[in-house]
Amino acid sequence: MLKHVIRSSYGLTRTKRTRDLSLGLRTLTVKADEGSIPRLFDEASRMRERNRNGGDEAGDEAVSSYATLDHDRGWRVGFPEVVFGEGKQPKEIYEIMLSLGKGGEGVLATRVGGKGWENVRALAREDGEEENFSHSEAGRIVVYKSGMGRVGEEKVVKTGSTVAVVTAGTTDIPVAEEAALTLEHTSTNVVRIYDCGVAGLHRIISHLPTLQSEDVDCVIVCAGMDGALPSVVAGLVKCPVIAVPTSVGYGASFGGVAAMLTMLNSCAPGVTVSNIDNGFGAAATAYKLVKRIEEKSGSK
Repeated sequence: MLKHVIRSSYGLTRTKRTRDLSLGLRTLTVKADEGSIPRLFDEASRMRERNRNGGDEAGDEAVSSYATLDHDRGWRVGFPEVVFGEGKQPKEIYEIMLSLGKGGEGVLATRVGGKGWENVRALAREDGEEENFSHSEAGRIVVYKSGMGRVGEEKVVKTGSTVAVVTAGTTDIPVAEEAALTLEHTSTNVVRIYDCGVAGLHRIISHLPTLQSEDVDCVIVCAGMDGALPSVVAGLVKCPVIAVPTSVGYGASFGGVAAMLTMLNSCAPGVTVSNIDNGFGAAATAYKLVKRIEEKSGSK
């Protein structure tokens, strides 16, 4: 059906160039199945109107000479644009976050350490924006105008989904917090279970009632060293497991490569592996997974 509608819209615009594209797309939605297709064309029409009014047709916005922001990413792929702070100047981080959040949406910047945060906060203070910014030292995340509130405060709005974030060791917590705070930014419920690696299996066993609960929809497991914990967890739970290799370990761990290879070769089914230290990527995957389940089931 989607291919038919797209072909129809293509033919319409090619053969009747004088007809307004927005009207044509809306007419086609009458014949489309109910669901996401009408919303697709509504958004196409909206972007067309924005282009007529002088905006960018793709929903992009240039910030100075160093960034082009993708304001439509949240609608298009189900997860909004997030600022990767590592390698950026504090001014760049600050100005990009201001631009992304000007519509009232909350914005995250990942990989922002203590020094970078102090510089960003100084810029915010100069503009009277300091109260709208907060920082997690453990997760190295800066939050601006988020619905999750300031980092560390009790969150008010929650989805029906719950994701458990697990670490093998205490040194894996920064990666885990990047994942946990990203999920909380989306108002997803998060259960933290830290320091329960395979060196003491009784620790993870003690948390099985939580991990095996029907309330937990996905588990993110962060582990360095031998990277064995995700396989153990995946062999004990029904829900999907997202494994995050961390760069924690001695020489032969090769900065997380050893853990990653262990996870990729997991004998337990249902393990998906993210990049090394990529807690944010694991969180985005988990959110899109559980959100899709919510939308389809309509039960949460």
